[in-house]
Order: sequence, then C-alpha cells, then structure tokens
Amino acid sequence: MTGSLVILELMGHVALLLWGMRMVQSGIERAFGSDMRRVLGRALRNRLAAVAAGAGVTMLLQSSTATVMMVTSFAARGAFALVPALAVMLGANVGTALIVKALSFDVSFASPLLLLAGYIAFKRGPKGRARHMGRVGIGLGLMLLALHGLVQTIQPVSTAPVLRSILDAITGDPVLDVLLAAALTFAAHSSVAVMLLLVGLAAGDVVSPTTGLALVLGANLGGALPPVFETSGANPANRRVPVGNLLFRAIGCIVALPFLHPLADLLQREGADLASVLTNFHVVFNVVLAVVCLALLGPAQSLLIKFYPEKIKSEGDAARAFFLDKSALETPYLALANAAREILRMGDLVEALLRLVPADLSRPDKQAIAQAVRLGQELDMLHGAVKAYLARLEPSELTDRDASRLSDVIEFAVNLGHAGDILERCLEQVSRRAQGPINPADQAALQTIQAEVGADLRLALSTLATEDPRSAQELVDAKRHLNEAERAAARDHLTRLGGANSSVLLGSSSLFLATLRDLKLVNSHFASIGYAVLGPEDGGASRAVQNDTDKVASV
Repeated sequence: MTGSLVILELMGHVALLLWGMRMVQSGIERAFGSDMRRVLGRALRNRLAAVAAGAGVTMLLQSSTATVMMVTSFAARGAFALVPALAVMLGANVGTALIVKALSFDVSFASPLLLLAGYIAFKRGPKGRARHMGRVGIGLGLMLLALHGLVQTIQPVSTAPVLRSILDAITGDPVLDVLLAAALTFAAHSSVAVMLLLVGLAAGDVVSPTTGLALVLGANLGGALPPVFETSGANPANRRVPVGNLLFRAIGCIVALPFLHPLADLLQREGADLASVLTNFHVVFNVVLAVVCLALLGPAQSLLIKFYPEKIKSEGDAARAFFLDKSALETPYLALANAAREILRMGDLVEALLRLVPADLSRPDKQAIAQAVRLGQELDMLHGAVKAYLARLEPSELTDRDASRLSDVIEFAVNLGHAGDILERCLEQVSRRAQGPINPADQAALQTIQAEVGADLRLALSTLATEDPRSAQELVDAKRHLNEAERAAARDHLTRLGGANSSVLLGSSSLFLATLRDLKLVNSHFASIGYAVLGPEDGGASRAVQNDTDKVASV
C-alpha cells in the first residue's frame, strides 16, 4: 500500500471516529440534555460536587466542549458564581481523560452488536428518547469500528523507515510536539479523537515515550481552544469560563513540560506498553491539575473578572437578541436555554416599565410615556425574535421533557409581553386621566404593591432559569399574598371615600383602583411560570391564573 493511500485511509478512520462521537453527543444531548443541565445547575453550588458533575456529564457527552458551553450559559446569565463554574471544567477535563482510558481497550467485538441494536432502535423505536438512544448506539459502534480500523492501518506500516523519518522530523522537539498536537486537536474540535489517534500510534510503536507525552499535553491544550472561539464575544464576561479553563491547562502544560523525560521513565518502569503509558499519563495529569487548581479558583476568578469585565449595555442593545444561536437548534435543550436567557432580558424591560408607574397618580411624568413606548417596542422585538427562534425547533426531535419546557418558555414569553402591554396602557391612563390629589395612604399602598410586584417578577425570572419547585411554590404563595393586599387596599380606599374629604379624593378614585387592578393582573402573568413548574396537579391554582388572563383579554 502506498504512503498516500495509508494517509487517506487514516484520515477516513479519523473522520469516522469524529462522526461517531458526534452521533453519541447529539443523541445523549437530545435524550438527557435537560436532565444533565439540571444536574449541573444543582452541582454548581459546591466545588467538589461541581467537579464530580463535570466529570460525569462529560463522560456521557464525550465532549468537554459541550460541557463548557452549558456551564458558560449558566455563568453568563449570572445564575451561578464563576468559581464553581470553573470547578466543573476541571471535572470535565478528568471526564475526558477517563473516556480515552475506557475507549483504549480493545472492545471492537461489540461494534456490530451496537450498530445493529442502534439501527433497530433508531428506525423502529418510538419517537423520543428511545430513538435518540438508537443514535447513541450507532455512534458508539462507529467509534469502535473506526478505532479498530485505525490500529489495523497503523500496525503494518509502523516499521516503515519513511514513516519513522517523517515523524522524527516533525516530533523532534517537545515544544513543537505540544504545538502540533494542540493545532491538530483544535482542527478536529476533539481531544478524545486526537488522544485515540495517539493511542493507535503508540500501539504501533511509532512514537517515542517522551514525544508521546508531549503530544498528550498538546491534546489537552488544544481541547481548551474551541470553546474560547465559539463563545459569543458580545459580552466579554461570557469568555471567563472557557478562558479560565484554557489558563489552567496552559499552566499545567508549562509545568509538566520540563519533566517529560523522567515522567516517561517512571511510567514505563513497570513494563507497561506505551499506549497504556499515554492514557495513564492523561488521567494523572488531569486529576493532579484538578486537585491543584481547586485551591486557585479564588485568585483565578479575580483575574478573569478584571480582564473580562461585564459589558455595559447601550440603549440600542436592548432590542437586539444576543443568545439565539442558530447552531444550537440541533440540540433542543441548548436552544431552550438560549431562549430562556433572552426572556430574562425581556424581564429586565418589563421591570423598567414597572418602575415608570408613579405612586403619586396626581403627578404623571410626561417623559415616562415616551420612554414606555420605546421599552414596549424593544420588548415586542425581543418577544418576536424568541418566538421565531423556537418555531424552528423540530417537534420530532423533542423529548417529552423538552416539549413541556418549550410550552412553558413560550407561555411565559407571551405573558411577559402581555404584562408590558398592560403597563404601557396603565401609564397612558395615568397621563390622560390624572386629576386631583391622591390620599397619602393610597400612595403608600401603591408603592408597597408596586415593590411586591417587582420582587415577584425577579422571583419568576429565577424560577424560569432554575425550574426549582421551591421557588415556584414561593412565587405562587406571593401571588396569593399580593391578591389579598390588593383587595385590602381597595377596601381601605373605599372606606376613606366615605369620609370628610371624599369630594377631594373622588377625582382620583377610579384611576387608583384601575392602577391597582393593572398591577394585580401583571403579577398574575408573572406567576404563570410558578404553576408551570409545579405541574398540572395544582388545578385550582392554574384555573385562577387563567381567570386573571381572561380578564386581561377582555379589557
């Protein structure tokens, strides 16, 4: 076989390996993506739990890049601190090393069984999770087939003098080896694939131990590069997690590089083959790196915040969608997470509208009307962008959990849009109908209820992001409390109308009661996400929300 055919065959096996990994990753993401996202969300509250969760999720996804994109999503919206997010990435690196170790064993005999079972599940299985698991089975079968072919292709030519001369020329310097492997890993977007290629070369005794260890360091360094370039640069703070991961790996490579010769001798002392030496070094390197860097997360956080500050948004940014990444539409749970991040921005606009509602109804701010119109237009533009984005999701690719989440996200986006419309109308009424003074007690009641509605909005946005039943229950209870406060404020107001100053207060009475009603209806729209997270078992409460919504539609 000529050299060009050997290279072509090797490239074909690597391409098949990458495609198999892609199928496994997409199948796991579509079948269990939402579950893994919730696991990561809970684990980000503790460093050690974050490391373990990062390793587990990465082993399932077979891609640390996918893990870092999930964690970046959490950190970018401020849901969790940077320190546990960086801890997840340390665990993800360990998970990647464990994947390589597991796949380095010769289990190619399972490839036909996986391909057959995967094909049957994908073509004949019910829509949803079973079909996605069929995709995973096909992907694993292709990966094992590619690895077997890779080893079979390398072994016959491993003793060829020309091949050894080329490799000696390319891999003579450890620093060059690191850079070469890093570039190859970045091009392949997979450190797992490059490491398995190195295992195949080591099994054929094509590379020396020192060169092999240097190439392993390069694969680790290159594996941290894709997330840095794939993370949106619209806000510099979004790059903190991937850059921190790259920084840790770069420091690890710099520290380990001078010790490659003694490390090679130490790892080979017990007579292990070179392929095992490389995979063992890969695991040890990432475990040691995780243990050492756990103590450095605090200083790393300060450094990353200093060099990647939060972007101050201008007025023009409010109406532009930042997070609706079209490439994430292939992975529904990621697309839903992106849409949720945009809905959080919708919530910021609604909160700005809420602050414009004056407690002193006798002194409307004329400039507030123009500002409310601008905020309403920005809210409508974001709402339209979110709906158009989610409409592109393929229903057949959604699991039951994703379909339920999609319904909740769209419903909450619609409710935020309705809340914005109510607040705009409320401000317009205040400007047009304001007449006469307002009782100080009524003004204090409006201020109190307005503050409670703002707090409930922030709680609703948190419930949307975390899907925490405790937060949802707190939101539902807060809605009931506000309804009682609104009724009490209305009763007290009517009682005061019967007093000596009733003729003075009568002019502002209808406007006060209308504003109270609007704030109550706005709050009911916020509470809808609480009922969605709690589930359909709270039927009476859900009907209460629907009744409020019907009132809004009839106004």
